[in-house]
Amino acid sequence: MKTATIPSLRVNPELRHAAESVLQDGETLSSFVIESLRTGIQYRQMKNEFIARGFASREEARQTGEYFDAEDVLNDLDDMLSNAKAE
Repeated sequence: MKTATIPSLRVNPELRHAAESVLQDGETLSSFVIESLRTGIQYRQMKNEFIARGFASREEARQTGEYFDAEDVLNDLDDMLSNAKAE
């Protein structure tokens, strides 16, 4: 598979210094940028999927007329968290 390039970026010296200051041993600025790009893509994909599930849930509630009280849902989540911590 051929590789592709990402456009080079012009940044101010402060941003470059900040990025270089957090590099781990053996890490290059290029590898940091690639990992940041991967992380950003993954975050946006998960966010888009979350929003899509929310819209689908809203539509299902509209069609079925079945809604859940927010306080009940939060209480259930608190119970689940308490049980998980107890284990």
